[in-house]
Formats: sequence, C-alpha cells, structure tokens
Amino acid sequence: MSRDSRAISRLLRHTAGERGLTMSADGWAAIDDVLRELAMDRAALDKAVEENDKQRLQVDGDRIRACQGHSLEGMPVTREALENSWERVHPDQLLWHGTTRAALTAIRREGLRAGRRTHVHLAPSKDSPVGRRARVEVLLGVDSGNLAVFRAPNGVLLTREVPVDAIVRTDAVH
Repeated sequence: MSRDSRAISRLLRHTAGERGLTMSADGWAAIDDVLRELAMDRAALDKAVEENDKQRLQVDGDRIRACQGHSLEGMPVTREALENSWERVHPDQLLWHGTTRAALTAIRREGLRAGRRTHVHLAPSKDSPVGRRARVEVLLGVDSGNLAVFRAPNGVLLTREVPVDAIVRTDAVH
C-alpha cells in the first residue's frame, strides 16, 4: 500500500475527528477537504484509491470514504449510518475471523468485540484475504445465523460483535 493510500485511509478511518475534517455519519468527506488536509493533489488521490490493496477507499463524484474499519472514538461516523450504507447479508455458511493464540482466552470468555472499532471483521472463507491480518495463528469459525451481518462495498463482512456461543470452530493456521 502506498504512503498516500495509508494517509487517506488513516484520515478517513481514524483521525478525521481530531483533525476537524467534516464527515457524514456514514463516512463520506469532500474530496477537496481531504486533498487540502493531506496537501495532496487529485491525481495522487486517484492513484492511491486505485492501488489500495484492500480496496478500502470508495469515491462517489466529489466525495470519498473508507468502506469500513473506522475507529469509534473521536470519529463522526456512527454504527447505524455505516450499516445503513452497507448491504445486509444472510450467509448460509460459516464465516471466519483470524486472530492470535494469545487472544483466545479472552475471546472464549467474551466473544469477539469490536473494541475501539465500529465492527468486527469477518471473512466468507478460510482462505479469503479479506479480514486477514499479518499474524493470524488461529481461524475462528462463526455461525452467523443470529447475527446482523453486513457487506461493505469492498466485500468485507462486518457485525457489531460475535457472542461466545456463535464461535463454533477453532482451526490452527499452518
């Protein structure tokens, strides 16, 4: 991911509130405001959007947003507005969440929580690059039957939290 792509993603996902960037509750900001805030030109922004490895950035006319992955604290986005902008889905197979062995004790006690983010990220298959972090040691199989699951424009599946009883498999990553 390029430096510009990282800067745009960071601004739109985590620091817009503290930097005073005007943003809608579903994460949209004016491209001109983003360019001014980051001292960037439109060609660099367009290239960063196009080359973003996780397709995190979405452009619609004169506005831009991060598709998902927003911090909850200090950001003008809300869970409700984000969910209303995403597609509600009803998966009929297990969904997957990658984590570390060190996190398993807490997850088995509390389930998966979004923490400082708006939502928990899930993937549609074990081999999906979506939601995969660098240090994934364990994949958790999630029965989404009783969960509200949404698909962001970049394909990431999201839910507010996953209770312990919805985690039905634990597979080691080799």
